[in-house]
Amino acid sequence: MSEASEILGDREFVVADVVAIDPPSGESGKWFRYSIVNASAPISGIRAGSLKSVRKYAEEFAANLNQRALLGYSAYGARRLQKK
Repeated sequence: MSEASEILGDREFVVADVVAIDPPSGESGKWFRYSIVNASAPISGIRAGSLKSVRKYAEEFAANLNQRALLGYSAYGARRLQKK
């Protein structure tokens, strides 16, 4: 069990699936729809690439959302840039 699983419980974001879809209008190549879910907030998106690359992207996206939640930031809010 990961740290995120232990702390976030059902609020942990996980990749539910990655499925092949037809390319959007005017596009070509292989496209996939990914779904990331937790108890209350499903997120889906589309991305071109191989199944492996899109799954890796979705897993990194979910891990990033979990990291933000662990640090106490909203997973839904825009990141605030630090002033230099």
